Amino acid sequence: MNSLCDLSATEARRLIGEKSIAPSELLESCITRIEAVNPAVNAMVACDFSAARAAAAEQDKAVLRGEPLGPLHGLPLGVKDMIDAAGLPTTFGSIAKRDNLASKDERLVAVLRAAGANIVGKTNVPEWGAGGNSRNAVYGTTGNPFDTTRSAAGSSGGSAAALACGMVSLATGSDTGGSLRNPAAFNGIVGFRPTPGMIPAEKRGCAWLQISTLGPMGRTVDDAALMFSVMAGEDARDPLSHVVPGRQLRQPEEFFPLAGSDLSSLRLAYSSDFGFAPTETVVAESFQHKMQHIAPLFASAEQATPDCTGCNEAFETLRSLMFLTATRELYQQDPQQVGENVRMNVEEGLRYSAQDIARGLDLQTQLFRRWAAFFNDFDYMVSPAVTISPRPWTELYPKEINGQATRTYYHWLALAYVTSLGGLPSLSLPVGRDHNGMPFGLQIIGKRGDDAGVLRVAKALEQKLKQEPQLARPVPDMAMLRGAQPIATMPDFYLPLGQ
Repeated sequence: MNSLCDLSATEARRLIGEKSIAPSELLESCITRIEAVNPAVNAMVACDFSAARAAAAEQDKAVLRGEPLGPLHGLPLGVKDMIDAAGLPTTFGSIAKRDNLASKDERLVAVLRAAGANIVGKTNVPEWGAGGNSRNAVYGTTGNPFDTTRSAAGSSGGSAAALACGMVSLATGSDTGGSLRNPAAFNGIVGFRPTPGMIPAEKRGCAWLQISTLGPMGRTVDDAALMFSVMAGEDARDPLSHVVPGRQLRQPEEFFPLAGSDLSSLRLAYSSDFGFAPTETVVAESFQHKMQHIAPLFASAEQATPDCTGCNEAFETLRSLMFLTATRELYQQDPQQVGENVRMNVEEGLRYSAQDIARGLDLQTQLFRRWAAFFNDFDYMVSPAVTISPRPWTELYPKEINGQATRTYYHWLALAYVTSLGGLPSLSLPVGRDHNGMPFGLQIIGKRGDDAGVLRVAKALEQKLKQEPQLARPVPDMAMLRGAQPIATMPDFYLPLGQ
């Protein structure tokens, strides 16, 4: 029998509104699950149960008094440990920030809290969000709930694993090269990367670069859409949020309640590699097998891809700018304080000339325009969300795929960063398991600004595919996790520094 913590966020919120369950009951179920299975995966890394219980008690009273309730009223929330939540640490997974305590909420947390979300704690990340393996020197490693010796991906790996295990109802994430979508795929949950600017981020460095964005994570498409309807908005501190004084550009009702699309009227493109991404054979074969079920649902489905020439070079160049902004001073002050991934990013960025940066920006612009032309012939596109099946977390990053060396420590994220460069809304939908028995994520991609459309297509696919057990969202074995070896006792739990 499932516990309250296993309810979808939308179902839990409905039951709270009907007074069938109390926010405190839902919270206690989540806390019980955290205490039972978090030692196996290390997804939640800084919790304040006392504050969460006090908030839930007040939320109980609001329900009983018949007060108007926010859209997230009483829903336990995990916050990625790169986002400030008052009273909780924000370490970025960096030993240089291990004592950093947030004094106030940043905008994202403030709007979620105002909508009724109850913040339980922080979720684990790679050091400074660098890479797709949530492993750092402060809190150690997050393991995959389906096999705790394997990676939960990243950088929102803690959020994804916590959701998969029912530790929280919703969780925040962020995404530059797949940090929402890759962990969603590895852990069997939904991660949505919106069009940059849809969710303001007042702290983002290099704010004019349209490759980094905040986003929602949930166990269902409706959960992600509900959360997104609260997160989206305008803020004058973010140059991408398109503030028009006195005018609200983004309306919550556009995203929730969410109606599914009529798939039979849509033209679909699909590709396992976009013609350039180093996709592992097991992933490509699993994708082709799933397309046999997906393609007939659409008016047409054609194997096609835009020309992605220059994608790797553009992402390598522009990503380095972001890491120079965030971590250059730390690296130069004391290289022993940073791990291999951060060090490689900074050193790479320092090698680039102004001409290299100009070329990277130009390549991104060309790719953006080719994506726009591509969507004249197609309504949506799908691909695998990530190039590999989950590997052991002791492997900091894949050095080879299908026997071929990778270009960089993040080359394996190519299926995701190609849409980041295009500024396109992209969602990872759990679609059963791959041929290795691990969760499989289907990436759904739409035109820039068509965030609601991507969510609607994802919901329609979710509803169709869940009727087939092998295509429905996989669920971790909680009994296995309760009895699993604590991940903190495994060798190499912490990220080595200064090597």
